[in-house]
Amino acid sequence: MKTLLRILGGLALLVVAMLAILWVTLQRPDLPWKTLQAKYQNAASRYVDLPGGLHVHYRDQGNPKGPVLVLVHGFSANVDTWEPWVKRLGGTYRIVSLDLPGHGLTQAPPGFQVGPTTFLDVVQGVVDHLKLQKFVLAGNSMGGAVAWNYALVHPERLDGLVLVDAGGWAHPQEGRDGPVIFKVMANPIGRALLHNLDARGLTKAGLEDAYLDKTLVTDALVDRYVDLARAPGHRDILFGLQATFRDPATPQKLAVIKIPTLVMHGRQDKLVPFADGEAFAKAIPGATLDAYGQVGHVPMEQIPDRSAANLDSWIKLKVYPPKD
Repeated sequence: MKTLLRILGGLALLVVAMLAILWVTLQRPDLPWKTLQAKYQNAASRYVDLPGGLHVHYRDQGNPKGPVLVLVHGFSANVDTWEPWVKRLGGTYRIVSLDLPGHGLTQAPPGFQVGPTTFLDVVQGVVDHLKLQKFVLAGNSMGGAVAWNYALVHPERLDGLVLVDAGGWAHPQEGRDGPVIFKVMANPIGRALLHNLDARGLTKAGLEDAYLDKTLVTDALVDRYVDLARAPGHRDILFGLQATFRDPATPQKLAVIKIPTLVMHGRQDKLVPFADGEAFAKAIPGATLDAYGQVGHVPMEQIPDRSAANLDSWIKLKVYPPKD
């Protein structure tokens, strides 16, 4: 019996040692800013320094004399998520996209904490830097929550509001379906274990849930999400966002929005349910709902032709209609 216990004890120690070795081999350090900029910066990339030590990356593209669209990405995404729209709408509109702190090529100082108004302040800082007085603001997912919150605080700056599979609706979170990586990140222990771990497998699975069509989840796309998450300080901010309390949307809160609003939502969205899109459209007076069958969380990338055309038609009809 003692011999068996010694054997089992030895096997247990061996397993622990092997797990420790695996843990070490899966650790991934930060990537230098120069490396990331060389790979993900393009000719349209610009930077502005904002309060709090932020060095914010943005792109100002398209028709410099056209109506202005300001685009805000979702959690863990970056400005590249909007490039399909830039390609299709840039001939008509001036399109400004930006990377929020903890995302893309935007740099934050060590220990930076995202506060309740941080993302709104970044949007405001960029548009003020560019001297944009009036514009249409669009946001996807977490960026959609930034957009409707901005509309509540700065309605005088907006000609239109576009919520693309927007987050932030008030409802119980327990038991909802969604990518495994978000469930892991919602747990403090999971966040600690995942912090410096190679998350490529989980990231790919999460993207496949978001895009639905696995052929769209290319190695280059996964590389972009994984690489940019490894920017200095980004993982601290990203994991902090998962632990941060958010003030959710309610019908009462959104009823004050009088800006022309377009709600675009995929019916098969696994991250933000279609019912949330319906709720936003119902709560905001006069809002238009564009529902997309067989589409998930990112219609601007999944169905760029259709979604860009819908946006263009809506802006010309509801925001800047022809003058008699």
